[in-house]
Amino acid sequence: STHVLDTSTGTPAVGLFVDLYKKRDESWTLWHSTTTSGDGRVQFPFSQDSMAAGTYKLKFNVEDYFKKNDKATLYPFVEIVFKVSEGAHYHIPLLLSPYGYTTYRGS
Repeated sequence: STHVLDTSTGTPAVGLFVDLYKKRDESWTLWHSTTTSGDGRVQFPFSQDSMAAGTYKLKFNVEDYFKKNDKATLYPFVEIVFKVSEGAHYHIPLLLSPYGYTTYRGS
C-alpha cells in the first residue's frame, strides 16, 4: 500500500496518478494503474501471496497533480524502486512538495 501527503499544503494528495510495476528480467511490467483516494491512499488489489518476492516500482505522476493544483514542480514524476521479500507487508509513503520529496518504509 502507499499514501501521499502534499507537504506544501499539509493535506493528502488527492487524485494523483500512481502506477505499480514489477521487474521481470531486465524490463518493467505494468501491474496496476490507479489514483490516490480522498485521503491520499492507494490500496492495490493484491494480497501478500500474489506479490511474490522481487523488485517493484511505484511511479507517481507528480507534474499532472501539481498542474491540476496550479503549481509548478521540478519533478515530472517520482519513481520509488523497492524489493519485496516473501510474506512481508510493505507500506511505501511519499511526502511530496513541488521541489522535494522523501519516502520511507511505513507500517
